[in-house]
Amino acid sequence: MHKVIFDTDPGIDDAMALLFLHRHPAIDLIGITTVFGNASVETTTRNALFLKQRWGIDAPVAKGLDKTFNPDRPHVGWPTFIHGDDGLGNIDVPETVDLPVDPRPAHRFIIDTVRAHPGEVTLIAVGRMTNLALALREDPDFAALVREVVIMGGAFDVNGNITPAAEANIHGDPEAADVVMTAPWPVTVVGLDVTTQTVMTKAMIADIAERGGDAGKLLADISKFYVTFYEQHVPDGMVVHDSCACAYVVAPDLFTVRSGSIRVVCGGIADGQTIQSPDNRLFPPSPWDDLPSQKACIDIDAARTLKLIIDTLVLPG
Repeated sequence: MHKVIFDTDPGIDDAMALLFLHRHPAIDLIGITTVFGNASVETTTRNALFLKQRWGIDAPVAKGLDKTFNPDRPHVGWPTFIHGDDGLGNIDVPETVDLPVDPRPAHRFIIDTVRAHPGEVTLIAVGRMTNLALALREDPDFAALVREVVIMGGAFDVNGNITPAAEANIHGDPEAADVVMTAPWPVTVVGLDVTTQTVMTKAMIADIAERGGDAGKLLADISKFYVTFYEQHVPDGMVVHDSCACAYVVAPDLFTVRSGSIRVVCGGIADGQTIQSPDNRLFPPSPWDDLPSQKACIDIDAARTLKLIIDTLVLPG
């Protein structure tokens, strides 16, 4: 079993990833922490509570702060054209959900939970890395107690999706991402190099709706808005970014990884770019030296990954 804290900004593909984690038999979802990105942190927290309630998820929800790691970084607006005004595809999510939020801020919840389960907790982060960076700043030593950090973000051998250089999650808080990539814990980055290969077709989504019960129907309804957005990028369906990071945790054999230290560009025209110094390459002295070797996913068995995701989503709740 993998004890997982899911750090997320629901978000349409976040919703799919959350249902995957809830239904996979090898995942023990012990916490959900929210961050802003696909919408404000108030909206993403409301959405996490809504999905928790609708899908019968037991894990507590802890709300993140509403500022980037560098508080001077300007706000660039919410991507409503991708996730809708409510963050979940304009399905008319209630303005409030009658469920409690953990009293601790998300980064403190992460620290406390990891310290309660030393060496057991995997952090899956599929939004901005703000909560993880704040946890490291408050308690640097807790990093040694984390089993693994799996990130959906970044782009190494392909272009970004928010600028030619940067992927959106990293671009939203690059200072936080650089802290996370260079910390003394094992990180695997599941970025655009692999996620853009996993296109879930409309027929696959219809199959989830048919076989996945009420949860599958809700997920299919949420996904309609996302499919419409992706019409300009793929011929049929949508890309399932966040679920790929979850799939890596239970089936790492589906991915090809490259090891090496990773830095994030902070500022300038390449703001948010992720750059790896591969372990098998020699370079003159640089800011990548003497840092932990982390893993970047550079290839994927897309067909088997999609099958794993769909098979998990249609399991009984």
